This record gives sequence, structure tokens and C-alpha cells, in this order.
Amino acid sequence: MNPIYNKKDFEDLSTNLKDLAYSYIEKYSPSKQQLKIYLLKKYLTKFRGSQTKKDVSKIIDEIVESLESKKFLNDALYSDSKARVLLRRGYSINKINQSLANKGIERNLIKESIEKIKDDKIEPDFNSALKLCKRRRIGPIRPDANREIYYKKDMGILARAGFSFDLSKRVLNLEKKEFNKLLKFI
Repeated sequence: MNPIYNKKDFEDLSTNLKDLAYSYIEKYSPSKQQLKIYLLKKYLTKFRGSQTKKDVSKIIDEIVESLESKKFLNDALYSDSKARVLLRRGYSINKINQSLANKGIERNLIKESIEKIKDDKIEPDFNSALKLCKRRRIGPIRPDANREIYYKKDMGILARAGFSFDLSKRVLNLEKKEFNKLLKFI
């Protein structure tokens, strides 16, 4: 093989992956792990060059490191913003923790983000459970005749959302007036 050709191919791959990384960051604001996965998938589907997987992963790591040093990628900021968005949607602290871990965020950054949420909000899980009940129209929002029939189903919905048994029970046993009053404060 011609070494000059391989060098040119290597440089082309690097510039192509950089361009893809910039466009992906511009559109989605990902974590480091998400960007690495995206670039690797693009390499496997689009470029399929003669480089080994080690070479490609080395190029991708260099791209991610350069983007991080230029402050285009910041996992701490990503973790904080994503945790707040998920909390507003009605996710429990457990589900936020799991979601951030699935995105490839380090445990210490997740812990810091959750501590910030707990410092800012009083009972974030309770507020999220109320939002989930409102969105899914379960618990106190159901007509009184149907509440007992669907109690187990509502408990299951809250459990799958990551809320504890005691908290789920507390939310589902609220009266309709009290529930509406609490929703105004959220």
C-alpha cells in the first residue's frame, strides 16, 4: 500500500468526522458518550475505510477531547440541564439518575446534579409525582367512582416512573381539591 495514500485517507476521515461532530453538537447538544457513539456509527455506515477500529476510536477520542477543551462539550453542564428538564417533565430522582447514567455521564456528575436539584426544590419527587398524575390523568384526577378500581394500576404507573411506594400512596390518597391546590404551587 502507498503510505501517502493512507495518510491522506486518514486526514480525510478525521476532517469528515470533525465536520459531523460539529453539526451534531450544533443540532443536539450531546454528552461526550453520545457524540462518540454517533461518530462511530457514522464511520461504520458512511466511511468504512481501511482503518482499524483502534485507529478510528483514537481519532474519535481526539476529536472529543479537542471539542471539550474548546468548551463545546461539557458533561457537567449537560448533566445539570438534562436533570432539570427531566424533573420538569415529571421524572423521579431515580429515573433521572438512571437516564443520565444511560447517556454515559459519570456518577460523580450525576450525584452533583441531583444534589443541586434537591437543594433548589422542596420534595422534588413529590412535585414530579403530582405532574405525572396530572399528565397521565391518574390518581386524584380520576372520577371518584373509578379511583378505587384503578388504584393498583395507578400505583404501577408511579412505580414504573421510579417513585417509592410511600410517596405513590401519599399522592394517590390526596383529595381532588388539595391536589388542585398543590398543582398551583408547582
